Amino acid sequence: MCGIVGWVNLKESIKDKTYMIENMTETLAKRGPDAGGVYAKENILFGHRRLAIVDLEGGKQPMTRKMGKFEYTLIYNGELYNTEDLRKILIERGYIFEGYSDTEVLLVSYIEFKEECVNYLNGIYAFAIYDGYKSQIFMARDRLGVKPLFYTVKGNNFIFASELKAILAHDMIEPVLGERGIFEIFGLGPSRTQGCGIFENINEVLPGEYMVYNQNGLYKKTYWEVETREHIDNLETTIEKVRELVVDAIKRQLVSDRPICTFLSGGLDSSIISAVAADHIKENGLENLKTFSIDYAGNDKYFKPNLYQPNSDNDYISIMVNKIGSEHHQIIITQEDLFEALHESVLACDLPGMADIDSSLYLFCKEIRKEAVVGLSGECADEIFGGYPWFTNESKGEIFPWIKKLDERIEIMSPNLNNQRLTEYVRTAYDDTISRMPQVNGNDKEAEKKKMYYINRMWFMQTLLNRKDRMSMRNSLEVRVPFADHRLVEYLWNVPWEMQYLNGQEKGLLREAVKGLLPEEVRLRKKSPYPKTHNPLYTNIVKVWMRQILEDRSAPLLELINKEKVKNMVDNIDDYGNTPFFGQLMTGPQTLAYLIQINMWMEEYGVRVKV
Repeated sequence: MCGIVGWVNLKESIKDKTYMIENMTETLAKRGPDAGGVYAKENILFGHRRLAIVDLEGGKQPMTRKMGKFEYTLIYNGELYNTEDLRKILIERGYIFEGYSDTEVLLVSYIEFKEECVNYLNGIYAFAIYDGYKSQIFMARDRLGVKPLFYTVKGNNFIFASELKAILAHDMIEPVLGERGIFEIFGLGPSRTQGCGIFENINEVLPGEYMVYNQNGLYKKTYWEVETREHIDNLETTIEKVRELVVDAIKRQLVSDRPICTFLSGGLDSSIISAVAADHIKENGLENLKTFSIDYAGNDKYFKPNLYQPNSDNDYISIMVNKIGSEHHQIIITQEDLFEALHESVLACDLPGMADIDSSLYLFCKEIRKEAVVGLSGECADEIFGGYPWFTNESKGEIFPWIKKLDERIEIMSPNLNNQRLTEYVRTAYDDTISRMPQVNGNDKEAEKKKMYYINRMWFMQTLLNRKDRMSMRNSLEVRVPFADHRLVEYLWNVPWEMQYLNGQEKGLLREAVKGLLPEEVRLRKKSPYPKTHNPLYTNIVKVWMRQILEDRSAPLLELINKEKVKNMVDNIDDYGNTPFFGQLMTGPQTLAYLIQINMWMEEYGVRVKV
């Protein structure tokens, strides 16, 4: 994986401002510690930071290829999982390759297929290509939005980058927070509307979208979305196809010239990936698979089962390690480290995030990076197989089922910020999403389940993918997500709920599809999410810090919040119980930590509020 930046001005020369693209590129050094490069033309500046994974010598970027008198130059962040399939097609069409990197295959694919190249790709990617023949920039993002790509247009300047920090490093761009950004943070945060960069006038290329920038301006097109079709496969065939798709997606993502590992929580999804990976590695005569899990100091004493976390991981991890014979590493996070890393996780996201759910993942990836450069993780399975509690529990009037406390969010906001419009803003975000959903077949129950699948993919999945990308890449660790394979997503979209909820259990279809692959205790284990700390020491730490912010008249957070409401929250944190503020894990302590992150973010980035 890598980091990309670009600055294009087709009206005037910017070649003498190469220093600016160098500064922007340097902000992404942790995404790509192995190499960096700049491409400079009269009207185009590209920058690239590389984390070398495949073809360590031959995949250097920016990569330029000439066809006749015209140049094509690529900057690319991602990984193609069908590289060899594509290379074969291109060789048959007369192309010759200098190396074996997916970078070269991607560039040649564009030269051959132009805008249609995205339809040939299986992978995770965000890239930009300067097309010298058409005098344009072509940009695209992968179908599920695993890799990020932000942009802004200011006058004749088109500026883009893998992360917000790189765009903000341009001296034309200011970190301004307007009403929309405030509503995003307080109404939807830590999720955000697809395409919204929170800062004013900064946007994000949508998943499954490509863009063309030329003398006529900016053109966008959605090149991928699920399509509704009649599901004609019987149950037996459906189970067989799901198994084939899952196993193939995992195996394709095990290609690497650098050390590879898996995240192993003992849950269904990570266990499937680890089992397939371990078998594949053994079949190819390689060393034992390295697996990693996370826990927190004191959780053995303080963990209590609840609706969202019904059991702890350790027993199930042991079962899996014994089954697959992996070299396992358990990483224990202290409460002090967890809190201190809140700041680093803000720098990784360029935004307030999932509080210690983020900072723990940051610390986890930091330790993993000492042993591996590539990891496979189980994100996205719950969204596409219907694994979350809100797929089966009746929703209690929430617009988004992972946002349980909208009234509380309104109360936390300063009334000076028109906080009563927050519900309307969130409702509009939901309605806009549903309006884009492909029409579905079936009865009312089936239609409602499809809505749940769709909003989970468009919202909750994006939040977790953003989190995984930023926390891992901040540590120069590439994390792949096999369950985000678009072929699997396309197939499952048309599988009826009665098949998905096979045997009356969440992800019943997936469980049946992996029969014989996992120990039964793990295959049938009730879903338990990514673990969080239950140690009261962490709660005490965030309470002390929040009180300090409330007493600091210069704290930027005070401009956005109802100070008395937040003070009451600090004083009565135990009253917030187990009902999450967001998702399954962000209860009272994480809500305070989220507000602390907002303050850190505003201080660190010099955010100017404009309402």
